[in-house]
Amino acid sequence: MKTILIIDDEIDIRDILSYNLKKEGYNVLTAENGKEGIITAKANIPDLILLDVMMPEMDGIEVCEILKSTNETQNILICFLTARNEDYSQLAGFNAGGDDYVSKPIKPKLLVSRINAILRRIQPNVAVASKPGLIIDRDKYIVIKDGEPIHFPRKEFELLDLLASKPGFVFSREIILETVWGSDIVVGDRTIDVHIRKLREKIGNNSIKTVKGIGYKFVEE
Repeated sequence: MKTILIIDDEIDIRDILSYNLKKEGYNVLTAENGKEGIITAKANIPDLILLDVMMPEMDGIEVCEILKSTNETQNILICFLTARNEDYSQLAGFNAGGDDYVSKPIKPKLLVSRINAILRRIQPNVAVASKPGLIIDRDKYIVIKDGEPIHFPRKEFELLDLLASKPGFVFSREIILETVWGSDIVVGDRTIDVHIRKLREKIGNNSIKTVKGIGYKFVEE
């Protein structure tokens, strides 16, 4: 079970995120300020920290810098939470060592999907999907089907990787767009349809099922 630490001075944010993450099977820790968050992170070494940028006394940027400069916590993944959408605040977060960035107001389902994508970065680079004969190599961005390597454009690969990460689970279009393309890039539903069609051409028409009015799922066999 992976552990997520939420550092945010707003109790409502901590409570709603904790509730949704626990439903997904994560172990959740919380801290109401930066100093408490650093102590909790060092004591527990979570897999991921959800870190608010705007906090009194010690902001998230400073917390991130301290954690990334400390040996025992430097490899913890950090995702910033903030209501500020300015480019300079995002840049400051990444310069401090942050791994991802989510803007408030937070949509729990989309955040969970983003977290799942972030945490896949620390899994082994080679993953075997639940479909016989299909291997996804995250390091080389190659899919091996029945022993033959297939090279995918980045977005096609990331879409397949997302769907195959939870066989049988229906990913909504909203979650797919947020996870694969990000909230800062405007693309239409047609973009998803085109990428799905190309995936089916490469790995088989029966590999990905359309769930009408909702989204898509990777088919188990």
